[in-house]
Amino acid sequence: MLDAEARDAIIIALDMSREEALELCDKLSGKAVWVKVGMTLFYRYGPQMVDEMRARGFKVFLDLKLHDIPFQIRGAAYSASLGGADLLSIHGLGGAQMISEGRAGVEEAGKGTQLLAISVLTSMDQDALASIGVTSSVAEEVRRLAKLAVGAGAHGIVCSPQEASDMRQLLGPEALIVCPGIRPAGADVGDQARIATPAAAIAAGASKLVIGRPITKAEDPVSAFESIVDELVRA
Repeated sequence: MLDAEARDAIIIALDMSREEALELCDKLSGKAVWVKVGMTLFYRYGPQMVDEMRARGFKVFLDLKLHDIPFQIRGAAYSASLGGADLLSIHGLGGAQMISEGRAGVEEAGKGTQLLAISVLTSMDQDALASIGVTSSVAEEVRRLAKLAVGAGAHGIVCSPQEASDMRQLLGPEALIVCPGIRPAGADVGDQARIATPAAAIAAGASKLVIGRPITKAEDPVSAFESIVDELVRA
């Protein structure tokens, strides 16, 4: 993997305060390509966070995990796309009609936003699935939701790196496969249950890696980011 490809493969999760996010992004400007704006930032500061990230030259994964009736999702996807989201997440559990309307919303906006369907959250394991009444295995549930979502118009899916290889085979070479749950060797696992190293996830078929705390909580976030870039280039 070339250096530019490695940088484009990493999405830095900005799950922190606005001030911390802007300080970190100023340090990483010109080095990183993607950031993730999720609920922590968006629910307090709103669309201005997307504006501020784009003004600093970053592409934005707006990770709001949309899940509502199809009519609302079409409007939400349209608004998020016009608001500057390059990637937008939507729950696969919402069903085919909801996902189809989400795709219609981003197409109507005409900004090139790509829709990512959430399969099974990386914090969940088999016991967690069983607790909500899902009797199939994690791998089977991810496969089922991925087929449904991409068939309904999603450009790709969000899954753990442990399912990336299966998803690449199932969805083909063009699908976006975005993997959170990335932990460099020796990093704290935190609340993630299904994880892999950056190089292993890319080798398994991931398109992009969502990495938060191993970079954002590092003593030197820029060095931590560059170390992951180096790992991907060497691999």
